[in-house]
Amino acid sequence: MRRFFTIVLAFTFFTVSAQNPTLSSSEIFQNIKKLNVLGSVLYIAAHPDDENTLMLSYLSKDQMVRTGYLSLTRGDGGQNLIGAEQGYNIGVIRTQELLGARRIDGAQQFFSRAYDFGFSKTRDETLNFWDAKKVQGDVVWMIRKFRPDVIITRFPPDPRAGHGHHQTSAYLAEEGFKLAADPNAYPDQLKFVKPWQTKRLVWNTYTPGFTNQQPTGEKSPFISIEIGGYNPVLGKSYTEIAAESRSQHKSQGFGSSPQRGERIDFFLHKVGQPAQKSLFDDVDISWERVKGSEKVQALLTQTIRNFAVNKPSASIPDLLKINAELNKLDTSNIYVKTKKDEIRELIIQCAGLWFESNPADFSAVAGDVAAVNVSVIKRSDYPVKLVSMNWIGKDKDSLLNLSLNENELNNFGIKTKLPETLKLSQPYWLEKPIEKGVFQIDKQEDIGFPENRPETVTTFTFEIGGQLFSIPRPWIYKFADPAEGEIYRPFEIRPAVTTTIAEPVYIFASAEPKTVTMVVEAQKSNVSGVLKPQIPAGWKSVPESATFTLSNKYQQQYFSFIITPPIINQEVSLKAVATVNGETFDKSIRTIAYRHIPSQTIFPGSEAKLAKIDVKTTAKNIGYIAGAGDDVPTALRQMDCQVTMLNANGLSKDLSVFDAIVVGVRAYNTEDYLTNYQGKLMEYVKNGGTMVVQYTIPGQKVKEIGPFKIELGRERVTEEDAEMRFLQPDSPILNFPNKITKQDFEGWIQERGLYFAQDWDKQNYKALFSANDETESAKEGSLLYAQYGKGHYIYTGLSFFRELPAGVTGAYRLFANMISVGKK
Repeated sequence: MRRFFTIVLAFTFFTVSAQNPTLSSSEIFQNIKKLNVLGSVLYIAAHPDDENTLMLSYLSKDQMVRTGYLSLTRGDGGQNLIGAEQGYNIGVIRTQELLGARRIDGAQQFFSRAYDFGFSKTRDETLNFWDAKKVQGDVVWMIRKFRPDVIITRFPPDPRAGHGHHQTSAYLAEEGFKLAADPNAYPDQLKFVKPWQTKRLVWNTYTPGFTNQQPTGEKSPFISIEIGGYNPVLGKSYTEIAAESRSQHKSQGFGSSPQRGERIDFFLHKVGQPAQKSLFDDVDISWERVKGSEKVQALLTQTIRNFAVNKPSASIPDLLKINAELNKLDTSNIYVKTKKDEIRELIIQCAGLWFESNPADFSAVAGDVAAVNVSVIKRSDYPVKLVSMNWIGKDKDSLLNLSLNENELNNFGIKTKLPETLKLSQPYWLEKPIEKGVFQIDKQEDIGFPENRPETVTTFTFEIGGQLFSIPRPWIYKFADPAEGEIYRPFEIRPAVTTTIAEPVYIFASAEPKTVTMVVEAQKSNVSGVLKPQIPAGWKSVPESATFTLSNKYQQQYFSFIITPPIINQEVSLKAVATVNGETFDKSIRTIAYRHIPSQTIFPGSEAKLAKIDVKTTAKNIGYIAGAGDDVPTALRQMDCQVTMLNANGLSKDLSVFDAIVVGVRAYNTEDYLTNYQGKLMEYVKNGGTMVVQYTIPGQKVKEIGPFKIELGRERVTEEDAEMRFLQPDSPILNFPNKITKQDFEGWIQERGLYFAQDWDKQNYKALFSANDETESAKEGSLLYAQYGKGHYIYTGLSFFRELPAGVTGAYRLFANMISVGKK
């Protein structure tokens, strides 16, 4: 049975740029041509990075159809190559990486409510973990809402797809194809959308390594499409655009070089009407599908023919005529509605309009007064009038009727009281805890959106050619960085005060007390109150509470509490609760900052795990070689170890001072300098040292990572409650200084382990455990132990990088034994 900790976070999600980016003349021309195409395609897969960015680029920028990517999950269960974030935090990063990718390849991004619980081997396991009816409903909802002519899956619905999530994404897509057209399926959705029959569903096939080849052994018909062409208007091939898009997946190490030249993709028919030559066989993607649009078609032909690259504003009169004609049609029609939105943006771009609202600070508290600078400029000679502005907190429009002069910046300083009802900047899908593997979302209309729709906005109303256009823009803070230049940061609504506990887990190996540090931070000026640790009976805090007074916004005050555990072993939660004017605050604060995504501030519950357990360690001085990012060093310190982080400089010094050296996850994949120091590390072991190597994926930079042959594989045990059979019950690792029993493998999260050794020197390495997922054969490569010279070497694929930060006490006891094996 899978288990996970539920942590409700809060953070903001706005775009990285101040407004929709300014387009070049060629990009404007590309988008004008796109007005003449009414087709749509929905691409469906399971995770961030599953999508074929080349196909999305081709569809959006060559075929110019409305293109969407539905990722069932946000990638919460994956590994992280750029930092230590896991779970919801890595889901935050990957959501923004996907949005960055879509800004490049031109597709729209959507998500279902499914939570990525980690690697799954079968479709049955995945559907058993997820609330299958809800996730299926989300797929149906997005088909009905997006109304695609064609659906493309990245995977087949069977074991050929590998990952159980991959299989499930294709299975739910094929089922959704049928259910979306059935008025009896998910009838509650029909309050907002209508049934929709997609023409066909195809599988974007691939061969191992994604080297595309013609499908063989398939009874279903297929078509082939050359998608690697060059777009002279954009000055790039679709392979170049796709590589730039895929390179946004930096947390997964997917930086890509474009493969220029011909690229043929194959599409195998799965459901619906088979295609003969094109994805859009028998699909009318012209304006003929909209009744009464003859004049629109004629005007579009004229606009495309007359476009002037050196003066886009000359196209505004024609675009205004098209917009007027669209207003005469059924504006609830998805094609009419979509094209009206596209035309509005094109008119803004052709007029050279730039407008934004920049708060004086990057955060505020609901109910406070915010100062905002509003900027408007028109960089063309076409007449435009700024009729009015309205912003959050203002009950009516501010009428201006200001004629904008060419290239003249207009600044407006405003102050507004933010409504008390504004929510914290928390994504809608995390407002409630997860149930049955899906995020709980109350409103049907919210499902699918990649991020919150901002509440703090300014709405600008312009008059252009006698027509009014009202355009909302979110508030976004900007500042100048001396090295990077202008930086935009999302505007946040924060609680008045946050409380943060220094560590997520505190391990008590005895009845001795530990000092717990808590930080109170003011998110507004002049905040005072009381901070109190909340712990269950039997635990003691000295002092029981502390008062704080914070005069300035963002001012912090640190407090130390001496926490004494009970005599008996026990695992409990510690909360840091602040009381201000009778109101309690129990959110912590953390900012996730990477250069390739907007800064993301999260507000988890201010909570830590306290564990009084029987854990001993005889190794105290630990050297740690960091790899792809993990929090194992923090866990080692919780066991009263002194941890020294080792890089190339540290490895060049005397290693004999360390009781053990631990290698972080994927270090042999990410750290080039290890090739120069592997020999020295083996000498350290031979001379009596202890070395623990955590999981490494095949293709490591060092050919031999141990003193004897180890061949790494991709075997894993994904069922976190899989039986762990002890193969060497007398091994010191299972007996000293802690007696390891089956109880120590209770409460593990997400998985037992991954990237086990698949072959090794059986004479020198001893496999300590055997484990397997249900219906699979036993795997013995999760932990290998060897004596080498006077020392000890361990390779382990057990997921300590997940278990230790989560406070899994048995993992602490086993890890303590591994680092202590040489210190009897």
